[in-house]
Formats: sequence, structure tokens, C-alpha cells
Amino acid sequence: MTSSPEASPPPPATPDNGPRLSRQEFDELFAAVRTWGRWTAADRGAWNRVTPEHVKRAAALVRTGVTVPMALPWNTVPGPDNGKPALHYMSDLGDVEAPEPATHKDFIAVDYHGKGVSHLDALSHIAYRGQLYDGRTAREVVDAGGARFGAVAALGPLVTKGVLLDLPAVLGSDWLEPGQAVHAEDVLAAEKALGVTIGEGDAVLLRSGHFRRRTELGAWNPDAASAGFHVDAIPLLAERGIALLGADGDSDVRPSPVEGLHSPVHALAITAMGVPLLDNLDLEPLSAACADAGRYAFMLTVAPLNIPGGTGSPVNPIAVL
Repeated sequence: MTSSPEASPPPPATPDNGPRLSRQEFDELFAAVRTWGRWTAADRGAWNRVTPEHVKRAAALVRTGVTVPMALPWNTVPGPDNGKPALHYMSDLGDVEAPEPATHKDFIAVDYHGKGVSHLDALSHIAYRGQLYDGRTAREVVDAGGARFGAVAALGPLVTKGVLLDLPAVLGSDWLEPGQAVHAEDVLAAEKALGVTIGEGDAVLLRSGHFRRRTELGAWNPDAASAGFHVDAIPLLAERGIALLGADGDSDVRPSPVEGLHSPVHALAITAMGVPLLDNLDLEPLSAACADAGRYAFMLTVAPLNIPGGTGSPVNPIAVL
């Protein structure tokens, strides 16, 4: 993945990101989908829904054995969608005097909560009105040493059924334009068109065609305009009991339709529902693989790094068809 600082910005966001919500309306929605107090292992949130039976059913979806990774290439190039480039340099070129064999070593580092790296958001990543998931006070459990609640290490690996909501395939388009919102009725229409049903413990991945558009038209700033879910789609996903939500953006439509909130879907999913998020996935190969297979459900594996106190992790999710 490369970035071009000279790339043209996208067209202005369309009215498709409405309807608008006030903060009071959002707070009522937040309360309606909240799952606080539901699980003893609260750090794991909605991942508690995924039992060994869910894993066995996910494994039964494997038919061809085709594997599809979803991580973007490690992006060290600054650009409008990569304000904090990842680091990668060689730390040993094998030229130090030592007995054979010579070694070659390298170093990587990243500030991954942005738009340039495929990553998982843990439950400690988002606070709303000063509270994390399950009502924990953010200032009491997150400090310079990391998170003592909702850290990524508490999640562990996830294996479950994945469902690709390939909206451009449903609409017969190449991509959704930045600013276009996906509503509850769009989710229902996609289920019908793609022959899938979202169920309890499932991981839902939204393809907007973000990276196809980026490849063809150039990079832009997704913080200003991006396709994604409208908050009115979240009650449906909450009713279905999903365990994970992801997208080729970061799940939120932007500009935000909620007054005074930049990332309302993040707050609803992570903070209210305990559903971790996968951001910045490359879903183009998965879209092609699902179209070839004629099915949009698969086994999904997600293995975040074991980072005590981490608010998330770079990750390379794998779909197995």
C-alpha cells in the first residue's frame, strides 16, 4: 500500500450519510443496545458469545480450503490517509564479525490506531462520557502504563463465522462513495442478495470498495469522508448478537450523522455492546473469492498480538472458504 500526498480529495460527502441524530437521540440508542453486566469475563465483551460450538460450526463452512488474508501491506509512506507512517528498517545486515551463519534482522514499530494499518480495536480503546464498556471509569483503568481493563490481551484469538456484506456487489457498483451510509435496510437487502444470515457470535465485515476506489482515484483523508454504517444499522446488528464488526474503512460513515460525535459507531459497538472492531481491512481479495465461490459466509480467524495493557493490535485476519 502506497500513499500519494498529491492525490485529489474525494467529492464532497453526499446527503446519504443522514438522517441526523441529536446527542439525546444517540444516548437513547446507546442505552438501548448496551450489554453492560451481561458477562463475567467483561474484558472479552461480545467475544463471550463465541463458544466451542460456534467454532465447530465455523469450521464446517470450510469447503475449498482457500485462504484469504485481509491485512494491508505495512505502510511506511506518509499520505492523506497515513498521517503516522509505520516504521521498518534493517537492524542487522549480516556484516558483523561472528561465526557462520550470518543473520539479517529488522525493526518494526507503529502507532496503529489510524487509517494506514489493519488493526483490532479492543474494549479499552473507546470511552463515551468517560466510561469504557461495562461502565468502567476510563481514567481509573487506563493510564500511561496501559489498560487494566478491556486490554487486547484479554480477548485472545477468535475463530467464528464471518459474513461479508459486499455492498458494491449488491448495488452493481465499483464502490460506495465517501460519505455514503449503510442503513439497516441495506444490511437486510445485502443478506437477501448474498444468501447469508447474520447470527449470534458472527463477525460482520462491511466492504464499501474503499481500496478499489483508492487504487483507481488516489488517496484521500477518510477522517473527513468515508462510507460506513449509519447508527441506525446498529440495533439490527445488536439484535443478531454479533461478536465482531469490521470494514475496509473503520465502520463509521463520515461525516458523522450524530451531533458532536466523530465516531458514533465506535461508541455503540465497543463501549455499549462490547463488540471489538476491525479497521482498515483489504476486502478486495475476499470479495473476489466470495464471488468465485458463490457464498459470502466463511470461517474467520483473528489472532491479535498478546500485548498486556494494549488498546488493540495490528492484525492480519484470515478468511477460510
